[in-house]
Amino acid sequence: METRYTTNPADFKSYDGERIRNDFLIEDLFVKGEIKFVYSHYDRLIMGGAVPTTEHLKLEEQELRTEYFLERREVGIINISENVGKITVDGETYELNKRDCLYVGKGNKEVTLESANAESPAKFYIVSATAHKNYPTKKLAIDEAAPAHLGSDSSSNKRTIYKYIHGDGIQSCQLMLGMTMLAPNNMWNTMPAHVHDRRMEAYLYFDMDNEDARVFHFMGKPDDTRHIVVKNEQAIISPPWSIHSGVGTNNYTFIWAMAGENYTFDDMDHVKMEDLK
Repeated sequence: METRYTTNPADFKSYDGERIRNDFLIEDLFVKGEIKFVYSHYDRLIMGGAVPTTEHLKLEEQELRTEYFLERREVGIINISENVGKITVDGETYELNKRDCLYVGKGNKEVTLESANAESPAKFYIVSATAHKNYPTKKLAIDEAAPAHLGSDSSSNKRTIYKYIHGDGIQSCQLMLGMTMLAPNNMWNTMPAHVHDRRMEAYLYFDMDNEDARVFHFMGKPDDTRHIVVKNEQAIISPPWSIHSGVGTNNYTFIWAMAGENYTFDDMDHVKMEDLK
């Protein structure tokens, strides 16, 4: 399990591009036959990727110093592949198609992930936050998630937000998780930008059309922004003090996940365009 530490925004001003990428960009989450984790000290969020092939993969304790992975945690898992995946939670199996989500609460001891076809493996994106109580395990398919339509073609940010784990959806202790799909020929996400100082956020960019596609992810204090060039199926750790917005060279989808003190989805401080620098 790789560990990433937190950054003071005053120190961030002195970072060059390499330091920014090393601290905030996660490049290789999805490796066939493996499960990989990155542990962020921002609200103790864990981001992971699992690509099971001939053998199932298990959420294991690794370096958490607990008896099992979910002893003091909860987790949200989304299949980002066209290939069917299966997740077994303490003996009960759930089948996930592309963009389906499964929430597993604190206290479940054995969680295994497998692909329906080892030659065409599923890809599971995993996000875990600390938890203080158990909420029921629940699957939510994308066609059951309530869509919210935002943006416009004229602003190049027409998009649909699907909320999976949140106050009015799947219940959790602090984890919030959802997906944003951009309409064809729309490239901007989350613009105008915002910050939410009581919770961090993580982005996973995927569904890019070709190998040359990129997303330019903008971060930093609103009056002093930086950017990171992101490839398909790479993730970004976004501090609470930072904006988190991007524009792509091609169409793309991203999964957003949040953890922190405030559980209200709409608690955000919008940034005026005139204040972005």
